[in-house]
Amino acid sequence: MRHLESFLVLNEAGTLTLAAERLHMTQSAVSHWLSEMEDLVGARLVLRGKRMTLTAAGEAVRKLALRVLGEVSRTSDELVSLAKGDVARLHIGSVTAGVAHLIPRAILAFQARHADVAFQVTEGTFNVLLGRLEEREYDLIVGSIDARAYGPHLEHEVLFADDIAIVVSPDHPLAQATTVSWSELYQYAWVMPPRETLMRVRLDTTLLERGGAGIKPSVETGSVVVLESVLRGSTYIGVCSAAIARHLTGLGLVTTLPIADVGSFGPVGAVWRRGGQNETIANFLALLRAEASLR
Repeated sequence: MRHLESFLVLNEAGTLTLAAERLHMTQSAVSHWLSEMEDLVGARLVLRGKRMTLTAAGEAVRKLALRVLGEVSRTSDELVSLAKGDVARLHIGSVTAGVAHLIPRAILAFQARHADVAFQVTEGTFNVLLGRLEEREYDLIVGSIDARAYGPHLEHEVLFADDIAIVVSPDHPLAQATTVSWSELYQYAWVMPPRETLMRVRLDTTLLERGGAGIKPSVETGSVVVLESVLRGSTYIGVCSAAIARHLTGLGLVTTLPIADVGSFGPVGAVWRRGGQNETIANFLALLRAEASLR
């Protein structure tokens, strides 16, 4: 464990001199320790120079260190909490643009059966959340998923397939229209999902096919709250999943425009670490399935 902690310090420091200072060791001792680590691994871990850089093997050790130390830290925190009589905790990463309504309903249903389990939910894009899942900061990711969910160290389950929806404020000039053309949409500013998200990639493809290749977003966000707040009282055009659009429309916050051929949003599902599905996660997944079937 100490070796992994020291390796992370070395990587952050970037030089043997600074690492030795932070580890309260001599530079020669750090150099000797690093050589022993490389002998143990059977490969060079860093490329020495003015500033050290990790080799492919070094990067693998860095990721291993983050995963192991993250799991140890979380386990220690949970043991302390249990010793104090506190409740267990489930950490969920939420790609909210796809499931803002799904997770809260599943949590309420779960806690009606298991009041001793607390939840911590953090929003983010899939790629950021996935990295934190692999580092064991989260137990589960729920939201739109792509090919990365098929990674060798991961397991996943598709809950439902969704479409993209175009939404506006209920006061928007197009809100009462019975038909809307793509060319009409291009007259207004747009709120779009962040670049490199699955929904944005598919939206850009749709715009390209519908003569809107030059359309650029005035606002980029994966937050449903920000989306609704920007649309409120403005003439901006918003983009979200059809499931979110139905949820917001039901609350009277947006109007979904009647426009055809918007495109598929893709699969919405849950992702967890292979071998990391305990009874708590399995029970929560069952409730996610049940809530998804009622959407």
